[in-house]
Amino acid sequence: MTLKGKTAVITGSTSGIGLGVAHELARAGASVVINSFTDRDEDHAIAREIAEAHGVEARYIQADMSKPDRCRALIEAAGACDILVNNAGIQHVAPIEDFPQEKWDAIIAIMLSSAFHCTAAALPGMRQAGWGRVVNIASAHGLTASPYKAAYVAAKHGLVGLTKVAALETAREPITANAICPGYVLTPLVEKQIPDTMEKYGMGREEVIEKVMLERQPSKQFASTEQIGQTAVFLCSPGADQITGTTISVDGGWTAL
Repeated sequence: MTLKGKTAVITGSTSGIGLGVAHELARAGASVVINSFTDRDEDHAIAREIAEAHGVEARYIQADMSKPDRCRALIEAAGACDILVNNAGIQHVAPIEDFPQEKWDAIIAIMLSSAFHCTAAALPGMRQAGWGRVVNIASAHGLTASPYKAAYVAAKHGLVGLTKVAALETAREPITANAICPGYVLTPLVEKQIPDTMEKYGMGREEVIEKVMLERQPSKQFASTEQIGQTAVFLCSPGADQITGTTISVDGGWTAL
């Protein structure tokens, strides 16, 4: 399996799941475009690290995923987009009646609307190239819900729906659209939360991971960013040519409950 000659654009990809996906697609031979809303030397350094690690072309392109025109401009600036991974996301937790309007708007814009705009911009090029893959990073919360996460759950459910529509609209073409639905993934952000959670509950590291953080994940193990990335690589493989319009859960059994 090689993705040599393909270009992958991954939104929100300077850390966490997005960065893991970028590394795995690059490992498979794809040129990659990583993205965030900042424009720092560190951002471009991450692209150089990917290029050096995997021997592929890697670029960083700044684009604010909360702005529709910037989403579409990202795809244009990439020059080619054979593989689109819509990953950008933020989070805010609050009861519905207390949920700040600006947080709702931002989460929906960055996690759902950006996927629409990037997909709309990428599909014409995929059709012209005669091949394409849209991989949306949804969540277990795209299939189920938790309290106090109204915007996140709504956005991820919407992303699953958008995936199905994109798949139906490209079903007679060599283009697929699928959603990966991770459970809890051990990202640097989650890792930083562990000490505070240990202090809050007066528990040791393993106990707080099993009983608090992974309460709803039956495997009691975090997924890794590499596993999410390798799932994305599989969805780009010939073995996945007839997998479209569906979700793949990488959640340790969470959505089986």
